[in-house]
Amino acid sequence: MDHSETDRSFSDDNFRSRSEGQSNFAPGGLPAQNAAAEPTGTGDRDRDGVADTKEPAARAKSLGPLRMVWDHARQYPRQLAFAWAALLVSALATLGIPAGLRLVVDRGFAEGGDPADIARWFRYLLMIVIVLGIATAFRFYFVSWMGERVVADIRSAVHRNLMRLAPAFFEENSPKEISSRMTSDTAIIEQVVGTTVSVALRNAIMALLGTAYLFWLAPELSVTLFIAIPVIIIPIFLFGRRLRDVSRSSQDRVADVGAMVSEVLGAMKVVQAFGQESREGARFGKAVEATFDTAKKRILIRAVMTAIIITLVFGALTLVMWRGALMVVSGDLSGGTIVAFVIAGIIVAGAFGALTEVYGDLLRGAGAASRLDELLRETPSIAPPARPLALPVPPRGSLSFRNVTFRYPTRPESAALVDFSLEVEPGETVAIVGPSGAGKSTIFQLAERFYDPQAGSIRLDGVPLTAVDPAAIRERFAFVPQDGVLFSANARDNLRYGAWDASEDAIDEAARAANALNFLRELPQGLDTYLGESGTRLSGGQQQRIAIARALLRDAPILLLDEATSALDAESERAVQQALDRLMRDRTTLVIAHRLATVRKADRIVVMEAGRIVEQGTHAQLSQAGGLYARLASLQFADVSAG
Repeated sequence: MDHSETDRSFSDDNFRSRSEGQSNFAPGGLPAQNAAAEPTGTGDRDRDGVADTKEPAARAKSLGPLRMVWDHARQYPRQLAFAWAALLVSALATLGIPAGLRLVVDRGFAEGGDPADIARWFRYLLMIVIVLGIATAFRFYFVSWMGERVVADIRSAVHRNLMRLAPAFFEENSPKEISSRMTSDTAIIEQVVGTTVSVALRNAIMALLGTAYLFWLAPELSVTLFIAIPVIIIPIFLFGRRLRDVSRSSQDRVADVGAMVSEVLGAMKVVQAFGQESREGARFGKAVEATFDTAKKRILIRAVMTAIIITLVFGALTLVMWRGALMVVSGDLSGGTIVAFVIAGIIVAGAFGALTEVYGDLLRGAGAASRLDELLRETPSIAPPARPLALPVPPRGSLSFRNVTFRYPTRPESAALVDFSLEVEPGETVAIVGPSGAGKSTIFQLAERFYDPQAGSIRLDGVPLTAVDPAAIRERFAFVPQDGVLFSANARDNLRYGAWDASEDAIDEAARAANALNFLRELPQGLDTYLGESGTRLSGGQQQRIAIARALLRDAPILLLDEATSALDAESERAVQQALDRLMRDRTTLVIAHRLATVRKADRIVVMEAGRIVEQGTHAQLSQAGGLYARLASLQFADVSAG
């Protein structure tokens, strides 16, 4: 495989630019095409690629992105109704406590009060407390249920959409960062839905109803108290706007840390083999410190915001209580009324104070929701046409490239294929050779329509690929990559990935043909043995033989072999090559090869250089022509003779 066609740079400069605020996504859901042009990672791009800063700026000041969360939550109206009812009852019960205390003081503690009368009012107060406890339990259950359910639905929806996207999207946007979004960001949304929203609504209800109750108890004192409300609200918005931006940046830094951990742990053998543990430790330390620095800004803003709001709220309440005490002394208010006013005032002040804190959490949740919404709203660049054409049945296995020019989205300045034309006949075996970077692997990716060329056309059995559903195209291919790609599952599931409904006999036959059945049966649980993450419990040759068996099981009319025997020892290669020879009969086969000895029997050898075909013919013809193939062959076969 031409790894240079998909390589990314993981240099210190590249990481540093990301940790300073760049994001692979624009908030509008479009991948950032030029990271350097968007150092803050907050600019949308219109269809012409021009940055649009208006929408992100507005979004930074609002809770608008949480609408995505609400869209998922409202799919469960019954649970929402129960949660809302429990929320309302618990809020009313909380406000019922000062009303009960007022009755206890004014009627139970009145001079000459009857003990039985006192007991009656305390029983009333105790009933309120019991109702509050039961309602709170119901509120906790249903709200927590909604949080878990919504997060599960969002994760599933994001994953479904990611499965639709073309490989180009994952070249421009790190899969490790996407994985971090689906873990850290959904955890924040779970907290918002399961806790923060409940707290916000409960305190909003208590603030509104408590305010009304305060005005009913003592209008004069209440007017004095709520003169301070505008002074309290202004800091909420001023600090909230800044907190929203810092919270978004904090989540980006957390995603960077998660992506780096996944990358380094996945390549631990390479890290240790080259003695880069200290460098990776230092690089991770920088990422952690960048995360901590951003978190400190967020914490500082929230701390100052909370201090100011609580000081204003309770300061105003204290002054009002001072005046109320004087009114009690003068006989304008009863003792029970001032007790109820004090308790209700504390509840209302606490509610407003809690709202300032949960507002910051809601803004943080809005940042997480906007990042996930970007993934949800991303549309695939390779999509089925409105009216897809059907491929011929039975399949013929012909493949045609006509004047194809293609540039990878991440490298638009250089063409991987230039005016490339190739006709592959049904049942023909075509070997594709050439130096690294010549465009060999690009042919495979275009054939399976992972990309569309910028010029020219590609046809499968005479039908243009752009007119066919991509899923129907890929059903006609079986692919064996250069590195056997396995999944974190047991051997059986890895084998039947090529045909999930395959029978046990078919699985065994494919494994036997790929010279894999013997070592698979020797595993501790046979085919039910877990192979480890990416098949790490197997050797490279064993992984490759499972990949070959998977392609054998698919039994597709066109076979794509990307140096399929490169990881095998001589004995295994001979056995697998015999199996491949049987499989290739009556099938169209394209073989990418660096080891020319494996393609000498091909019907035709296509020699590529710099995205163009420079030679084609049989091994004998090309060897006699004295061109690039002859030079490559002489070098390789000379090395073999010398060995």
